[in-house]
Amino acid sequence: MQKIAAEKDHRPLGRGTHAKGVTVRAQFEVLDLSVGRDSTLTTRLARGIFAEPGNYPASVRFANSDSRVNSDMKPDVRSLSFSVDLPAGGRQDFSMQNATTLPINDARAFLATMKLLTATHPASALWSLPFDDKLRVFRTLALAERQARQKIEPYQKLRYWSTAPFRHGPLEAVKYSAAPFIDNTAMSLDKKNPTALKDELLRHINEDTRTSCFDFAVQFLNPSRMTYWGKYLHANFWLENASVEWKESESPIYTIARLTLLPKSELPPQEAEAVFFNVTGNSTPDSTPLGSINRARWAAEVASRKARSGEVKTSSVAV
Repeated sequence: MQKIAAEKDHRPLGRGTHAKGVTVRAQFEVLDLSVGRDSTLTTRLARGIFAEPGNYPASVRFANSDSRVNSDMKPDVRSLSFSVDLPAGGRQDFSMQNATTLPINDARAFLATMKLLTATHPASALWSLPFDDKLRVFRTLALAERQARQKIEPYQKLRYWSTAPFRHGPLEAVKYSAAPFIDNTAMSLDKKNPTALKDELLRHINEDTRTSCFDFAVQFLNPSRMTYWGKYLHANFWLENASVEWKESESPIYTIARLTLLPKSELPPQEAEAVFFNVTGNSTPDSTPLGSINRARWAAEVASRKARSGEVKTSSVAV
């Protein structure tokens, strides 16, 4: 997929997804979770990096989800990925997008969809798939198309979700959310400018008197309160199906941190190109990824990064 996109764009090999983006510095502030909460909830929330209040440096990349380097005015899902430098060394990575779920439900749907998207003859590839995989591909493509049909707004005005679950301490699972402050500032986008989203974000951090903030929150997995088509299902259902939404009306979110963009902090092009995010490799025992799509992500993201860095060669896939 990287190779196909690079050839179509007449450029070197890039990222497998989120090919076009902009990277800036930020501060990640873990809040005092005891304020305004009872001790039981505070204990549930205060896990891993969130166990104590603190401020940590972070690198943030806003991007378009497509593997092609398209105009920013092309409908697409937008992403927010960031890494937090941990005080004891190492880092913790987060990857989010402005949709509540992933269109790719699980590892099998991921594989079937990639076979189609990377095939020399897509029609033959689709025909060769087992019937259940055909359904998975149709569902994935339909969800992706629906998610892309969003109003195009500046990166700093969007809300983002992790879409897939993560461990939160030894016994809990959560999804993440990053909601923009209501007073995050932005100018109107020039619809004729193919780099309008990037240009607006850079204008914002270079010129505005206050840079944008996002409330970072967690949403606990609560199978006893969460329903799918009116039914209560086992926790594994919610962990394994990335295209199923965890409704906030059934499981509320709790703000535990704040992400603040730093002024005049764009990374130079060469440094920005080297940035990568790996939510499995850069996690702690209290924040490891969960679910089928996260297991697939581990292999796919490592392979994608190695291909982009030249560690391995890529080839087209014919089905």
